[in-house]
Amino acid sequence: MLLKDVIKELISFRDSRDWAQFHDSKNLATAISIEAAELNELFLWKDVKESEEVDRERLKEELADVLAFAFLLAEKHGLDPLEIVLEKIKKNEEKYPVDKAKGKATKYTEL
Repeated sequence: MLLKDVIKELISFRDSRDWAQFHDSKNLATAISIEAAELNELFLWKDVKESEEVDRERLKEELADVLAFAFLLAEKHGLDPLEIVLEKIKKNEEKYPVDKAKGKATKYTEL
């Protein structure tokens, strides 16, 4: 299944419940933030080893929620999620050249 098919399924699910009325940009962005917080909660108070062993089903559910709202927000603004991620990678390649950033977690302004 292609990403465009997934987005069509999301829209069909939303529209059959008459939820588009709630999916303005502000609410979709807020929903992403809330779902991301729920994703973070899976890792809260865990050490590195425990965080790598988080419940896979809960991880899938929370990550799916984040992605679903992100896809709907992108669709609302006529943005192709794959295209915008690839564009961001190109921008980050300029900000974080390999010779300066390799092996470092330093912000680009500090390189």
